[in-house]
Amino acid sequence: MADEATLYIQTGPAIPFTVADGTAITKGSLLQLNDEFTAIAPTAEKGMVAGIAATDKIASDGKTKLGIFRDGIFVMTGSGNITAGDPVGIGGNNRVISMKGDITASGSTVLGIALSTSTDGQTMYVDVRPHAPSFLVV
Repeated sequence: MADEATLYIQTGPAIPFTVADGTAITKGSLLQLNDEFTAIAPTAEKGMVAGIAATDKIASDGKTKLGIFRDGIFVMTGSGNITAGDPVGIGGNNRVISMKGDITASGSTVLGIALSTSTDGQTMYVDVRPHAPSFLVV
């Protein structure tokens, strides 16, 4: 996979989530919340955020738990134009998208806040905190 998120500053531990045994997950993958403490590969942009895979998960290795970061500053790749301070969410191809001005966004779909500005395909810093109280989408 390309465009994996890279941990820059760890501010919290990886939290164990349930994942499918038969699924391969690359370290740095953005993951979507599917059920109670269950993470899957995103099925669409702006999905509910589980977090970022802390390690690789090998398909059919018998493991159904994976550490997922929900805190930290990460280097990520942007999709489209993103301005520092914008709330960001899950985009396609393991990239983040700006959620600024998205009146349909909720706190559960916001991955964090952009700490730098980027254009399509550029890397940027993101303060990942999907559990923070109600982000305001402006």
